Amino acid sequence: MTERTDEDVLHQDGIGRADELDRLWTPHRMAYIRGENKPADASSGECPFCRIPSLPDDEGLVVHRGALSFVVLNLYPYAPGHLMVCPYRHIADYTETTDEEAAEIADLTREAMRVVRGVSGAGGFNIGMNQGHIAGAGIAAHLHQHVVPRWPGDQNFMPIIGRTKTLPELLGETRTLFAEAWPASTDRS
Repeated sequence: MTERTDEDVLHQDGIGRADELDRLWTPHRMAYIRGENKPADASSGECPFCRIPSLPDDEGLVVHRGALSFVVLNLYPYAPGHLMVCPYRHIADYTETTDEEAAEIADLTREAMRVVRGVSGAGGFNIGMNQGHIAGAGIAAHLHQHVVPRWPGDQNFMPIIGRTKTLPELLGETRTLFAEAWPASTDRS
């Protein structure tokens, strides 16, 4: 057994061994890592997507409200401007949507793309639903479709090597930009 030296000991002063790397602190991510705001069970009473519509838009990060579904910023985004389209009804699976809900989710997804592209110049989008915990759904009990904007070169070393995502503005500011850019009518010819 070899004896540990001072160089082998992890320093608890926040920087560790000097490695000439800059540090980008994202303490807000600890809430997600710890599972804060995660529902205790699958009931609608515990569901954040059921709670959000009862909040004022700025507090709930709601960008737009439709008749059957709403558009909300993701509190733990994969990329800046990451939106989700959620039905008001507490359902888990896409096959449980009514024809009207499915149509409005599709229409709001299209409009979300238009708004984000218009506000931020997104070059592309990842659109999708993770159905069930096994498929990666963080909140599997309430259906939600992700609308994730993408830009050339946006997946650089930060998330891949640094395991960090950078967001250039506060979520409330992004919500305001998108809400103000959302047309009064989502009907488009």
